[in-house]
Amino acid sequence: MPELPEVESARQVIERGALDRRIVEVDDHDTYECRPHAPGEIAEALLDRRIRAVHRRGKLMWCETTGRGSRQGDGPLLGLHLGMSGRILVVEPDATEVEGGDYEGGSGGRTRKEEWYRFTLTFADGGRLRLFDKRRLGRVRLDPDLDALGPDAGEIGREEFRERVGRGTAPLKARLLDQSVLAGVGNLLADEVLWQSRLDPRRASGGLSTEELDELRRQLRGGIRRAIRLGGVHTGELVAHRGAGRHCPRCGAEMTRATVGSRTTWWCPVEQH
Repeated sequence: MPELPEVESARQVIERGALDRRIVEVDDHDTYECRPHAPGEIAEALLDRRIRAVHRRGKLMWCETTGRGSRQGDGPLLGLHLGMSGRILVVEPDATEVEGGDYEGGSGGRTRKEEWYRFTLTFADGGRLRLFDKRRLGRVRLDPDLDALGPDAGEIGREEFRERVGRGTAPLKARLLDQSVLAGVGNLLADEVLWQSRLDPRRASGGLSTEELDELRRQLRGGIRRAIRLGGVHTGELVAHRGAGRHCPRCGAEMTRATVGSRTTWWCPVEQH
């Protein structure tokens, strides 16, 4: 499932390849991916506009658009969410592609059926911006609601992190996964940074010391930067050790499994307290 680093890779693809290109066609036929909009509603809103900028908070991206027929003025925001397995592609007129989003495992023989492309913008020069989403769990909508999201996990300041994360009786991992508290942390990233911080995912969030919260924030920010640089959360040091009979890469203890925050969770019972 795409987490913050994967979504950032998709955002960068749009920023590098889709800005300031006039939109001449919009395929918004997928009524589930584009809900609650009717087919043609997003097209009507975006035709003859350009994407001016693309932003991200947590796992949600949104594009600023220009006025119609102009590089000036303001159009609607275009919200893009990758769901469980989405990828963003910019396809050039010569069929070359640049893409980002959910990790595909480096499979060169992957199959991509045309019906799995759920949303497409076509530009005046023949290039296209496409959302590929085999599982059909992503979302495309105009003027998305950003108020339900907490601050971005990679940008939150120290004091706000302490206040938002270090309170209540919820398990620490559940707190990190709550997108209204902190936007962008998913299951793999949470396990990785808790292991790096040597914190038990089951601990009550409000029981952490200031020093523990500051170290957790430091590891979270560092983990996000590393994952963006290396290509996704699958590159984390703990990922290959999350499984039955596998062992902590630091101390060698057998990893422990439980469900925390409704997600499968792995941690080292010796080092994480």
